[in-house]
Amino acid sequence: MRGLEFYSGIGGLHLALERSKVDANVVHAFDWDRTACEVYSANFGLGIARKTDISTLSADYLASLNASLWLLSPACQPYTVLNPQAKGELDPRAQSFLHLVRNILPELATRNAHPTHFLVENVAGFETSTTRQVLVSTLQQLGYTTAEFLLTPLQFGIPNSRLRYYLLAKRSPYAFSHSNQFGSKPLRFIPGRGQEEPWVDVGEIREYLDGEIDEDCAIPDKVLLKWGRLFDIVLPSSQRTCCFTRGYTQLVERAGSILQLNEELDTTTVFDAFLAQKSTHNETVRTLDPLRLRYFSPNELLRLFAFSPLHTPPKFVWPSTISRKTKYRLIGNSVNVRVVQELISYLLDESDADPAR
Repeated sequence: MRGLEFYSGIGGLHLALERSKVDANVVHAFDWDRTACEVYSANFGLGIARKTDISTLSADYLASLNASLWLLSPACQPYTVLNPQAKGELDPRAQSFLHLVRNILPELATRNAHPTHFLVENVAGFETSTTRQVLVSTLQQLGYTTAEFLLTPLQFGIPNSRLRYYLLAKRSPYAFSHSNQFGSKPLRFIPGRGQEEPWVDVGEIREYLDGEIDEDCAIPDKVLLKWGRLFDIVLPSSQRTCCFTRGYTQLVERAGSILQLNEELDTTTVFDAFLAQKSTHNETVRTLDPLRLRYFSPNELLRLFAFSPLHTPPKFVWPSTISRKTKYRLIGNSVNVRVVQELISYLLDESDADPAR
């Protein structure tokens, strides 16, 4: 099966497809971000990722690629709760995706050249958007059966609460083996794949940490002094981190968790002593030093996002030109590979109807 990856970023959907072990491969990937394409090419080879404005892709061109699997992770900013100006389908960043849904898919369908299998990933807020309504109605009008999910890596044993919306679709004669379970609301588990309640045991954060502490993970004094009280602080023994976003290390609230290496001290007690000083002098921050607070490193986030295996050096490659800030941005924009891997395996399950039979 030939696949296309839209809004490909650093290749999380591609990697999930590889690990799913299904007989499919990404033949072309599209993203507007030049740096993301550079990282993608370093990990998956030259000639696959193409820097392009997806809204300019034509039905003729996409039909020529002869791809029956589409993987898409469109911009989340129009739908995220972190964006108070989110405008849904009216947001300019939503237009390229709507172009694919409203214009390209129906045109390809007239030629019987539309994909047989379809996966979309976005933030949980996408579920209530009008873009989602357009997507689902268009797919169903074109003969697809759809299944929607709200899933988090916690369900797969990963200590990260990154809730995301996913849509899977199959075009007739293919069908989901559990289609009778699908209602109007997204499922909170993948049928038949063991994510029903109770969830699997979640591993401790310490399993995802580097062997040596990266000095660049230190939190600047001025940040601790002004914003330290707002951090979501976790311990190596914790089994949860909050959602990491593209603004990690640049923003404080709802951008990702901070690690406290010293587990013997009570976080609240130390912060109470810090806040009681009511001083803006930099020396006040020394009160927090015993906690040994730090940011997660990019390599640690790659493990939490399931790009890299545990207990081994990361296999994911960063070109030397990629800055640390950019690494955080690109990871925060990506997907959790393990969750998508399970969804792809379900989407392309062998129990599908076979049009050749």
